[in-house]
Amino acid sequence: MNDNATAIETLFGKAGDLSKTSMELFKLQAIDKSAEVLSLLATKLVITIVVALFILSINIGLALWLGELLGKVYYGFFIVGGFYALITIVVYAFRRPWIKDPVSTTIIRKMMR
Repeated sequence: MNDNATAIETLFGKAGDLSKTSMELFKLQAIDKSAEVLSLLATKLVITIVVALFILSINIGLALWLGELLGKVYYGFFIVGGFYALITIVVYAFRRPWIKDPVSTTIIRKMMR
């Protein structure tokens, strides 16, 4: 009877250790996936900022050049501003298939790997 009780106690002890180890593994996996997703987002943010600064520089040059061609500098800025207003309307109209769905899919894929 005593051997039986000892075996059950040992079994419960090992089951408790297994559950603790499983929870710790789950926490570490969640931390790993979160870090992976955040590093991906941070990388994309940095690249986006660099590209935005490049595009800003090109746009200022284009606006000045167009303004010079048209005779008044502000005409070039109006043209470039109107172009971006048009792009903003189009992107807003298609924001779900172009932005929301791909970003959600990427995050889910990274979390499920």
